[in-house]
Amino acid sequence: MKKNILVIPGDGIGPEVTTWGKAILEQIAEDFGHEFTFDEALMGHAAIEATGNPLPDETLEKAKKSDAILFGAVGHAMYDNDPSLKVRPEQGLLKIRKELGLYANLRPILLFDELLNASSIKASILKGTDILFFRELTGDVYFGEKTRSEDRNTASDLMIYHRYEVERIARKAYEAAMQRNKRLCSVDKANVLESSRLWRETVQAISKEYPEVKTEHMFIDNAAMQLIKDPKQFDVVLTANLFGDILTDEASQIAGSMGMLASASIGDGTGFFEPIHGSAHDITGKDLANPLASILSVALMLEIGFGLKEEAKVVVAAVDKALKEGFRTNDIADGTTNPYNVLGTKEMGKLVLKFIAQTAYTN
Repeated sequence: MKKNILVIPGDGIGPEVTTWGKAILEQIAEDFGHEFTFDEALMGHAAIEATGNPLPDETLEKAKKSDAILFGAVGHAMYDNDPSLKVRPEQGLLKIRKELGLYANLRPILLFDELLNASSIKASILKGTDILFFRELTGDVYFGEKTRSEDRNTASDLMIYHRYEVERIARKAYEAAMQRNKRLCSVDKANVLESSRLWRETVQAISKEYPEVKTEHMFIDNAAMQLIKDPKQFDVVLTANLFGDILTDEASQIAGSMGMLASASIGDGTGFFEPIHGSAHDITGKDLANPLASILSVALMLEIGFGLKEEAKVVVAAVDKALKEGFRTNDIADGTTNPYNVLGTKEMGKLVLKFIAQTAYTN
């Protein structure tokens, strides 16, 4: 298989983790006889510094011509500390999602048994959790009209959805549910928000096309509580942009760390694959970042983007082997971890690469 992959390292720890995502792709290509070619582009704070634009035209053109995008992270503390800045790194991420039509964000909450003690939640509650989130990605308050009064004392963000936006992501979520345990929970706030009432009635209509799937509707505040109380009750979770952003960050604590969660943003063309963690400038350049989320994002690229299920399984198995043998990065280490097995970014990346190569050799 021949594929052209665009690597956008982004900001902060983004370049550190995407280095290993790319290395895994190169190893898989070598072991399985694929031809992956790579290009690189700027986005976020790095792009602003170089061009004044968080998403340069050149990056967007390269993105449209690629078969898949491996992304790191965007953001910088200077923007967090100065909300008056008009040009911001996150604008690049929002724009590329809109331009590429990446309306569905898939975030699997895959819990490795070896990390049960890395979470602040009881292991007995977590064990067996396997959730697939479908977060709508190109609507909601992130893209609605934003206003600020002349005296700067009043602001508003329009929470807006069109029926077709809900329909298209709902169908993707139901198709996934059909391949899993045929259970889907749609999360909204239909008791208060008109946009959520549109969301719920649209999902109810789509559910009739999938009578085998048991559909449940849950308010966002209850869902946030239930996710901690009993995460095993969920299989496929379908929700809007803002609610999905919050819930999946909450769910990262089920997996032990945001450094363990991968995501795929898809539409009807080029897919966009990234860890859900941010740019983490406080640990940038210190060899502390966990590369496993980027590596697991590569597994999603192989499976969802390219249909290479066997190759994806090899990547996940290599991560699982590293954890089973007791190796951790600092963010997922706990009181039982042998300090000699706490690895930096580079050593963990090398270890997973070694296990992938060993799997290919034994096969």
